[in-house]
Amino acid sequence: MMTREEALAILHSMTTSESLLRHARTVELVMQAYATKLGEDEAAWALAGLLHDADYQAYPDQHPNVIVKLLRERGEEEVAHAISAHYTHWGVPYNTTLDKALLACDELTGFVVACAQVRPQRLEGLEVKSVLKKLGQKSFAASVDREEVRIGAELFGVAMDEHIAFIIQVLKAHQQELQLQPLASPQA
Repeated sequence: MMTREEALAILHSMTTSESLLRHARTVELVMQAYATKLGEDEAAWALAGLLHDADYQAYPDQHPNVIVKLLRERGEEEVAHAISAHYTHWGVPYNTTLDKALLACDELTGFVVACAQVRPQRLEGLEVKSVLKKLGQKSFAASVDREEVRIGAELFGVAMDEHIAFIIQVLKAHQQELQLQPLASPQA
């Protein structure tokens, strides 16, 4: 299994955008937490989360083929397949729980982060109903494909409200690192 240090080196060789690096880390954290909850391979699930968009910035027209090829060359077939399937329009079958989890966690984790970023309290007090309401607002985080969010949760077999609550809980545990802690109130 590829080490996290090797994966980070790959990620940083193709990604410089702070927002993409944070997205990679948030999806890594959520995937690892789900692996723990479900008794799955934490290292493989975290690796899939960390590297799922590794080639997006450097090779947008080839995404995810560059990272998938690299992972396959290193013998990481399970992770490579999950990454090759993390968007339904690519037509790749969802064979494993890992495949379904990555699809379910990618867009929604990014959406939860977007919801937190527009609040002074960030993740503190962010409620599931607020995230669901924002999902209904097509103009908010318009690049997030709501259908991918719905299909991902459905394939993964999780109720949307429980899925959102789980993601919030995981991210909240790492809010300092992710720079999603409440903003300091101005001093009088």
